[in-house]
Amino acid sequence: MTMFVRTASERDLAAVRSLLVETWHATYDAIYGVDRVTAITDDWHSMASLQRRLDRPNSEFLVADDGKAIGGMAFAAADDRGDTVMLHQLYVRPTCQGQGIGGMLLDEILDDFPDAKRIRLEVEAQNAQAIAFYEAYGFTRTGTTGDCGSAGSAIPALIFERPLGTSQ
Repeated sequence: MTMFVRTASERDLAAVRSLLVETWHATYDAIYGVDRVTAITDDWHSMASLQRRLDRPNSEFLVADDGKAIGGMAFAAADDRGDTVMLHQLYVRPTCQGQGIGGMLLDEILDDFPDAKRIRLEVEAQNAQAIAFYEAYGFTRTGTTGDCGSAGSAIPALIFERPLGTSQ
C-alpha cells in the first residue's frame, strides 16, 4: 500500500475520527481502561473538535491516504509568536504501523513551519513505541505535565522537544 500525505478536508473527518478511536483504544485501553478512553475520544476526537482544527490559523492538519483509506493523521499548531509548534496529534492506524507513515506525517509537519524555532509534544510515559519513534527523530525529553492534551485533563505525560529551522 502506498500512502501519500495531504491536507485534511471536511470530507475526511469521519474517517479521521474512526482512526483516532481505533488507535486510542488499541494504545490506551490497557493504561486508562476502556471507559476512560471512550470518554476522552468522545471529547477530544468529536466531529466538532476535528472541525475546529480544520479552521485553526497557523496550523496543519494532515492525513496519510492511499486513495481508499486513511492510514494516519497529524495535527500541529504554532503558538501566537510562531516560535513553538505543538504537535497535538500524530496517529497511525494499528494495522498500518511500521510502514513509514508516521515518519512521512512528521516530516511534513517539520517542513510546514519554517519560521518556528522548536517543536514540542506530549506523550504518555507508558507508550514506549511512541517515545522510541520521537527519540529517533531527534526529540529529547524536556519535562512533564499533569494535564496532557487539555487543562484539567489529569492525564500525566512526558514533554519532548526538538529544534527546528536553522538551529537544527
